Amino acid sequence: MRIGLVVDSACDLPLSYLQQNDITVLPITVRIGEAVLADHRDEQATLQFLHSHVATRGAEAETMPFTVQQIQDLFLQRLVIDYDYVFCMTITKTRSPIFDNAQQASFAILNDYRPIRAAAGHDTPFALRVIDTQNLFAAQGVTAVEAVRLRAAGEGAPKIRARLENLAMHTHGYLVPPDLYYIRNRARTKGDRSVSLLSAALGTALDIKPVLHGYRGETGPVAKIKGFEPAVQKVFEHAAKRVEQRELLTPTMCISYGGELDDMRALPGYTTLRDACAANNIELFESVMSLTGMVNVGKGAVVVGFAAEGNKFAA
Repeated sequence: MRIGLVVDSACDLPLSYLQQNDITVLPITVRIGEAVLADHRDEQATLQFLHSHVATRGAEAETMPFTVQQIQDLFLQRLVIDYDYVFCMTITKTRSPIFDNAQQASFAILNDYRPIRAAAGHDTPFALRVIDTQNLFAAQGVTAVEAVRLRAAGEGAPKIRARLENLAMHTHGYLVPPDLYYIRNRARTKGDRSVSLLSAALGTALDIKPVLHGYRGETGPVAKIKGFEPAVQKVFEHAAKRVEQRELLTPTMCISYGGELDDMRALPGYTTLRDACAANNIELFESVMSLTGMVNVGKGAVVVGFAAEGNKFAA
């Protein structure tokens, strides 16, 4: 069985990895004023757009995921021919319409694929499964990497489906945003009033940074730490500890950063996490954060994702 894998461009994995493993990307288009870029996980294009537009006007950005029709067209024009079963893994449905769009498109795809496959010489059925990763950015990458591993091991679609859906329930994403004012302004642009002006002003004045935890579709603070670098260090060291205690459910650690990766590697705690992964045979994936991620959480944000039982973060 030919198994295909699809992610949206908010899934933070290196473009080289996505290409080497034939992972199809559903691009998310970002518009800031007159500037428009469809995010295809091209890190250089993302960084150029970041330096030109995001730093000054990112909070005003409009993000446009693939529509139902665009997803339907992609599958019917290519994927139903190239594969027999496709797993489409999306950013959490609580933060984006991509899951719902893909789910809605799937009904039409499964109704219309037969003559297209027959014309290409395939007389077997086609199937697809849309999976809500229940997380964001680097944490989405954990599920995609596991799908690649299972496919390479020759596992069948039912086993892969059960494993990915279970894994999504145990994936953790930790985010440290550098600028509370940016988070507040971005949230207000999207109609979210959860970050007040007072809390943003107090947090900025006192240099307090929240550590946000993404888990099972919900995102909320698990710690408030003085200083951006100490907050990032705490997250890196927490992830390293869970690696050292052999608590990860997959041999995968994903990190993404809203800027140049060399700047991220210079942050305190990074070396501790890198060395812990190397010593315990955990593959470390590092990528520039998606443009979608950066316009939502700000330039310079750090995200760490892994899968493990329970949340043990301690400030």
